[in-house]
Amino acid sequence: MNRLFITASIIFLAVSCKNGNKNFDASGIFEATEVIVSSEANGKLLQFNVVEGQRVTAGEKLGYIDTTQLHLSKLQLLQSAKSVDSRQLNIAKQIAAIQEQIASQQREKERTERLIAANAANTKQLDDINTNIAILQRQLAAQQESLESNNRSISEQSSSVEIQVAQIEDQIAKSNIVSPITGTVLVKYAEQGEFTSMGKPLFKVADVENMLLRAYITSGQLTQLKIGQKVKVFADYENKGKREYEGIITWISDKSEFTPKTIQTRDERANLVYAIKIAVRNDGLIKIGMYGDVKF
Repeated sequence: MNRLFITASIIFLAVSCKNGNKNFDASGIFEATEVIVSSEANGKLLQFNVVEGQRVTAGEKLGYIDTTQLHLSKLQLLQSAKSVDSRQLNIAKQIAAIQEQIASQQREKERTERLIAANAANTKQLDDINTNIAILQRQLAAQQESLESNNRSISEQSSSVEIQVAQIEDQIAKSNIVSPITGTVLVKYAEQGEFTSMGKPLFKVADVENMLLRAYITSGQLTQLKIGQKVKVFADYENKGKREYEGIITWISDKSEFTPKTIQTRDERANLVYAIKIAVRNDGLIKIGMYGDVKF
């Protein structure tokens, strides 16, 4: 009788546990938006005081890489820019002499025309004056074109130097180590004083306040869900059972896949499932990698 009672008790507990798992429509794992921040410059880490577990905000400066050589290069380029700009010519002053000669010839032409009208001068004098004016005007046009071409060339050189200065300033800006998102530092890969190179990972940061539960559903459940729909999410809470959170479906896969081995669906016989993501506001108790359950 005792053996029969124990066997019945085991069967009852097994059925109870199995029915308890069936109370949830889907299960999954909590994850967060993680970003590995890498160096964008080469040089020594002069300051890098990041600590694992540290709370950082988007755009916060967390350190910087040595920029001494970049600053020196910038100063050299700025001096070159001044030298280039000093070669710019004042066109108005350069052509003032020829313009004055033309004006003088115009006045002489008017005087000669009055003398011819009074029969006090011949037309050859007027022809000579017109010829001189034409020559001076051609000289003026040629000189003006030459001066403008020279200034354009200098302006292009100046623009080239400005572009180089902008490139240096961009490299200096990229020498500052900043967090791209607001979150918590998970891993630190480098230490202050080390030499770093472009592309070398420095630290990993994750937005743990806004967690995502990646769960899997069957094709039969797919018709019940839509993006933006609110659902109930449950996370393990010590030995006290489950802690309930409000979740919002933010993504539903449009392609099916084979059921991951670490995930159970309500219908364990389903071979093909669809992945969904549910956004959950974390109160600090949900950790990356924890299992969670969903009830629609």
